Amino acid sequence: MRFVNPIIFVRDIGVATAFYRDLLGLTVKADHGTIVIFKGHFAIHDASALIETVWGVAAPPKTEPLGQPNLLLYFEDEDIDACFARLSGKVDLIHPIIEQAWGQRVFRFYDPDRHAVEIGEPLAEDEDL
Repeated sequence: MRFVNPIIFVRDIGVATAFYRDLLGLTVKADHGTIVIFKGHFAIHDASALIETVWGVAAPPKTEPLGQPNLLLYFEDEDIDACFARLSGKVDLIHPIIEQAWGQRVFRFYDPDRHAVEIGEPLAEDEDL
């Protein structure tokens, strides 16, 4: 068995795709309409379609936020200062760049579905999380 990728639920697949592709710079590996898979083992899925497929029930209204305070989407960027400068006026920031107790600099913000996103500087060159 192998882990493939997390799939987060999104209210509007077009808005979410544009956010991750155009704003964060992720590369789309496959677009199947209701699910979009990005390079780097990350995927988004239209919530209405996935909730009905998995649980067989109607999805909640699209006005309800889907993000939860128990999930953090973690990305790394070699130039965190440039990344922060590029994104800070375009995202709903949780906080600006701060240094964690372990010495890593990170900033956090919300995506359009209120999923918390963290971007940090790489911990070590040869460390592959």
